[in-house]
Amino acid sequence: MNATQVKDADERILRTSPLRKLLGRPELGSVVGAVAVFVFFAFFADSFLRAASLSTVLYAASTIGIMAVPVALLMIGGEFDLSAGVMVTSSALVSSMFSYQMTANVWVGVGVSLLVTLAIGAFNGFMLTRTKLPSFIITLGTFLMLTGLNLGFTKLIDGTVSTKSIADMEGFPSARDVFASTITVGGVGFKVTILWWLALVAVASWILLRTRAGNWIFAVGGNQDAARAVGVPVTRTKIGLYMGVGLGAWVSGQHLLFSYDVVQSGEGVGNELIYIIAAVIGGCLITGGYGSAVGSAVGAFIFGMTSKGIVFAEWNPDWFKFFLGAMLLLATLLNAWVRKRAEATA
Repeated sequence: MNATQVKDADERILRTSPLRKLLGRPELGSVVGAVAVFVFFAFFADSFLRAASLSTVLYAASTIGIMAVPVALLMIGGEFDLSAGVMVTSSALVSSMFSYQMTANVWVGVGVSLLVTLAIGAFNGFMLTRTKLPSFIITLGTFLMLTGLNLGFTKLIDGTVSTKSIADMEGFPSARDVFASTITVGGVGFKVTILWWLALVAVASWILLRTRAGNWIFAVGGNQDAARAVGVPVTRTKIGLYMGVGLGAWVSGQHLLFSYDVVQSGEGVGNELIYIIAAVIGGCLITGGYGSAVGSAVGAFIFGMTSKGIVFAEWNPDWFKFFLGAMLLLATLLNAWVRKRAEATA
């Protein structure tokens, strides 16, 4: 065998088949699940396939998906954030109360809220990397502190558990257009959060697949000691991931505020589990080092289809959590099976 034949043989060995590439995609299981859920509700809910129903499903998915994207990146990096749900409420409260108390343009409050949520994310990342405690403990502490601060500051400043109306303040209409407007396409209204969601998925996918930072995220999630040994900035990467969660919380919080004008201080508790579930359904591993932003979007879409499909089918909504838990288990099992098949074809 001459040198050219040897080279051709090596290239054939290294060439990855389309089937192997497909089986290696972390979102494959969630895509299969999404198709199954779509077909299921298309059959059992007559109104599910209407354009207006699709708009409702996409809106429900986007409100989860905006947070599921940075949570998925954080999980790929090997960490959790149990404070993500209440951080959304904190973001909205800061914007509202700062604007109202300072009688400032609401955009000032929006800017202050962005700084606050990024600071909370940086705090989580800093505490994690400095103390070496599990992210479960660090973010559980932040969750409890934010829950207390949200309620305490709201009652202290506004005298009730909800904020004052800022609908008549300068800048409110333009901020509502950015964070809570409705775009009409073909006579059907679609919430602007869908665009925010898709933009975050695109940016996160670009970071993961096309940048050095994406390699760092996978590396620290797979084995942070090995990553540190080859020069990966583990501390900076994890702090950046937590700040990404803060950015998602800011977007979600502004949508919450400018959709309803006022904010209840107790909202958001429990939503952090939904974000994690969407990421896991989308193919992220609990152990880190594996997953995708697209998968988290598919997981959020499954959530939207299930939550609204049950309503369209006129079933008792009390069954929703059962279906969500069943999908979580099935998606996890399917993802494990897909990974084994991918490894078997390697």
